[in-house]
Amino acid sequence: MKKEILYLSLCPLSLSVSAGNDSPNIVIFIGDDCRYQDLGCYGSPDAITPNIDRLASEGIRFDNFFQATAMSSPTRQCLMTGLYPLRSGAYPNHAMSKPSTRSIVHYLTKLGYHVALQGKRHINPESVFPFDYIGPWKNVDPKLIEGFLKKRSEDKSPFCLFVCSNDPHYPWTRGDRSMFNPDSLTLPEFIVDTPETRDGYVGYLAEINQLDKDLGAVDALIQKYGFSENTLFVFTSEHGFTFPFAKWTCYGQGLHTGFIARWPGKIKPGSVSSALCEYVDVVPTLIDIAGGEIPSSLDGKSFRSVLEGKTDNHKSYVYGIQTSRGIVYGGEHYAVRTVFDGRYRYILNLSHEEPFQCIQMQEKDSIWYSWCDKAAFDSFAKKQVMRYVYRPEEELYDTGNDPYEINNLAYNEDYTEIKKHLKSMLMKWMKSQGDKGLLTEMEALEHMVPNNLEKYLKTKNKVILPCKD
Repeated sequence: MKKEILYLSLCPLSLSVSAGNDSPNIVIFIGDDCRYQDLGCYGSPDAITPNIDRLASEGIRFDNFFQATAMSSPTRQCLMTGLYPLRSGAYPNHAMSKPSTRSIVHYLTKLGYHVALQGKRHINPESVFPFDYIGPWKNVDPKLIEGFLKKRSEDKSPFCLFVCSNDPHYPWTRGDRSMFNPDSLTLPEFIVDTPETRDGYVGYLAEINQLDKDLGAVDALIQKYGFSENTLFVFTSEHGFTFPFAKWTCYGQGLHTGFIARWPGKIKPGSVSSALCEYVDVVPTLIDIAGGEIPSSLDGKSFRSVLEGKTDNHKSYVYGIQTSRGIVYGGEHYAVRTVFDGRYRYILNLSHEEPFQCIQMQEKDSIWYSWCDKAAFDSFAKKQVMRYVYRPEEELYDTGNDPYEINNLAYNEDYTEIKKHLKSMLMKWMKSQGDKGLLTEMEALEHMVPNNLEKYLKTKNKVILPCKD
C-alpha cells in the first residue's frame, strides 16, 4: 500500500551566494532505464515521485522528448556530445566514442564552467569525457555532491553538474517495496500480466521512488547553498524500462524520455511543451545558454526558445537506431532504424529474418519465462511474445490512436503514402550519418569496451525463444 510521503523541505538556509556572473549554473539529473510514463507528472497512477512532480510544477515538462537509442551507454554519450550514436562511434552498448569526439566538458570548460559528474558513468574514453569525477562510480551520493557545491559557493565559479543515477536499472534492489501493492498496480497495456511481471514492477517502482528521493536531496542542496535562482535544473528519465518492447528497441516505449527543466525567471512554472526534441539537442542548448557559439558539427540544435516559452515548435522528425550486436545475451545481429514525426512511427527491421534476443530473454529470467508460459494458453500473451521475437521488415504505427504501438499498419494500403514518405526521410538520415545498415551493425564490436565484448561473446544465444509458427 502507498505510504504518506513528505516533501523535502527546500527552505534556503543562511548560506546564500550567487554564481558570480550572469552564466547560470546547470544541473542535469539522469535516471536509468526509467519509462517516462512511470512518473507521477507523466500520468502514472502508481508511481510515488513527489520531488520530480514538484520540479515539473516549477518548470516545464516536455511531452515529446526522444533519444536516438534505448541503451544506457550510447544514450548517455549522445546526451553529452550532441552527436547521434553513429557520428560519435558510440552506437553499440558499452560503447566507446571516437577519440576525436568532443563533449559538453570541452565546450563548457572553455566558457569558464567547472564541469563535474557524480554517480554512474558508462561513458568512454575518459579523454572524450574529462569530467571532474566526484568519487567512484556508484549511486547518487548527496554527501559527495554537497562537498562539490560547498567549494563552488566559495570560488563562485559557474558549474555544470551531471548527477547520474543507477535507478531504476535492473536488478531492482533499492527502495521500499512495501509502498506498492502488486495486485493493484495498473500495468501498461502492452505488458503481459503475470505474477512475476507484477512482482518485478513493484521492485521497479520502488527504485523510481528512490530516484525521486535522491533528486529531492540534491535539489535541497542547491537551495542550501543559494544556487537555486541562478540554476537550470534538468531531470531526464533516460530510455524505457527493462521489460519487453522498451529498452533494446526502437519502439516509442524505449526511445521516448521524460524531460523536465526548471530555470527561475526564464521558464514559466507549470509549462508543458509538445515540441519534438532529442537528446542530441541538449549540448547545443547548454552551449547557447552558457553564452557560447554552437559548433556547426553538432547534430542537434538549441531548443532554448522552447524552454523560454517563445515557441512550441522545434523539429519535424526524430530518429532512432538499435544495434543489438554486442548486447549481453544478444544474437549475432539485429539492426533496427526508426523515424517519428510526432504521430506516425516507421520502423525498419534490417535483421527481420533473424529472431530478436536480449538479456530479458535469458534462461533464468522469471518474467520472460512467465510470458512464454502464459502464451501457451493466452492469445494476447502469445501475440506479444511472438511479435517481440519475430518481426516483419517494416512496422508503422499511428501513435495517436495506438499509443503503445501494437497494431502494425505497414502493410495496410491506406497508409502507403505515409510509409513511403517516412521511409524516405529515414533513408536520408541514415545516409547523412554514414549508416550502412547491416554492415554498420556487424562493425559494432569494434566500438565496444573490451571487457564488455568478452561478456557478450560468453553469453550470446543462451536465451529462451518461442517456436516460430
